[in-house]
Amino acid sequence: MLDKIPSSKELSELLGENNFKVWQEICLIIDGLYDMEQLWNTGGKAWKYEYKYRRGGKTLCTLYARENCFGFMIIFGKDERAKFEVNREIYSDAVRSLYDQATTYHDGKWMMFELTDTSLFDDLRKLLAIKRKPNKK
Repeated sequence: MLDKIPSSKELSELLGENNFKVWQEICLIIDGLYDMEQLWNTGGKAWKYEYKYRRGGKTLCTLYARENCFGFMIIFGKDERAKFEVNREIYSDAVRSLYDQATTYHDGKWMMFELTDTSLFDDLRKLLAIKRKPNKK
């Protein structure tokens, strides 16, 4: 568990100004589409912080932060992978490649995007919609 939630200033200093802006933008998108719990935690061995979007015990996606870098993770179960596969041509080459290279564990395919700009945001919106339909009007 995390003792203290990082302030915007601390997160900006950790991620770097540009990465922090991208972090804020993806959070605005998710917050605009979904009514979710947001949970902060330690980021394990590879990351300093974990910021998880959850509802009803199910995780939508997780953001990870470390020095000058942040990651966006989404995990697709069997049904979600089938939905992706049906429409895989609508995604960018970068997303298809990351999907193909992602490891599939017993609980799903773990896709980690290290974001430095907003170029994949349209694809990320579509991936989130596979995971869960937006629940904000």
